[in-house]
Amino acid sequence: MKQVLVNPAMGYYINKDVFGTKGDFITSPEISQMFGELVGIWFVNEWMQIGSPSSIQVVELGPGRGTMADDMLRVFSKFPQMKESVTCHLVEVSPTLADIQQRKLTGSTGSGSISSDTISGPFGSNEPHYYKSCKSKYGPEVFWYRSLSDVPREKVSGFIAHEFFDALPIHKFQKTQHGWREVLVDFDLNKSSLSFVLSPTPTAATVAYLKMCETDERNHIEVSPEAGVVVQELADRIQSEGGFALIADYGHNGDKTDTFRGFKNHKLHDVLVEPGSADLTADVDFSYLTKMAGKNVKTFGPVTQNEFLHNMGIGVRLQMLLQNATLEARKDLISGYKMLTSPDQMGERFKFLAILQHRGQDYNPAGFTSLQ
Repeated sequence: MKQVLVNPAMGYYINKDVFGTKGDFITSPEISQMFGELVGIWFVNEWMQIGSPSSIQVVELGPGRGTMADDMLRVFSKFPQMKESVTCHLVEVSPTLADIQQRKLTGSTGSGSISSDTISGPFGSNEPHYYKSCKSKYGPEVFWYRSLSDVPREKVSGFIAHEFFDALPIHKFQKTQHGWREVLVDFDLNKSSLSFVLSPTPTAATVAYLKMCETDERNHIEVSPEAGVVVQELADRIQSEGGFALIADYGHNGDKTDTFRGFKNHKLHDVLVEPGSADLTADVDFSYLTKMAGKNVKTFGPVTQNEFLHNMGIGVRLQMLLQNATLEARKDLISGYKMLTSPDQMGERFKFLAILQHRGQDYNPAGFTSLQ
């Protein structure tokens, strides 16, 4: 799965724009500005809750086309103190998408790529390297990295991961009469095609990863060890340096089974046919993420996207935007609102999870508490 998506030469995400109506799928920030705006407001509120530090890194994992980062920076520009405090850090492996993100954030047409071999980190020569930088049209500096581990530490950070974890590679396990077996990919010589097979005996992955999951009620389980590693790093940074994280993705709370699938041209696609031509994805197990975050941080959720956005005031924001909108814009706003919040569209399938420092008090973050 990892090779299909991010292989440096042929990976699905590497050399093309896969988002939007001309790509294979559309994400929430592309549907309506309200999504990124409300996430931005959530960040402003959490920044205030931790004492409005004079310097904060806003870190997005897998920024897509840069739309949400752009919406968030626009929100930050309305709060002068936060605008002066923020630097934006994007974790992106695709040079093609990084160029698209830069054009979005600067409003320019040039790529402005800078080699990671020739430039030091933004906060001193001993810091990790970034491979691209620019000044956004809203003021804050923006830096690009290939890995979360490259993003500077020892600074307060707010992390956002929207539709990031669903693209991380998974191991699949099937319960049989002989016990749990790993689902592997093989080449069928008779059909000259790839096929799924079961390991004849438990693999090392079976022994290592299944103990992290609840297995009693399911006969098929998907585990993403890489997702666990990323969440552990987020939790470690938040515990030691301060800050917060917001994870938004389609997923479940430890009850789903076989969710691995492909998308091409907005339609389901066989994951074993023409590898690299379609997006591969699996629902995020939020119970696993919560467990891997550990006890040294506080987690909230998951709550549905419908709950989170309404708790953040999307209804109020919609009414404000409708007041000065043209007829066509009103239709788009209402359509976007319904797509984001309706239970039969994105409202129930997408979930939000927050990771915060322990604050020594009974605190519930915005979005996870009803406005009623």
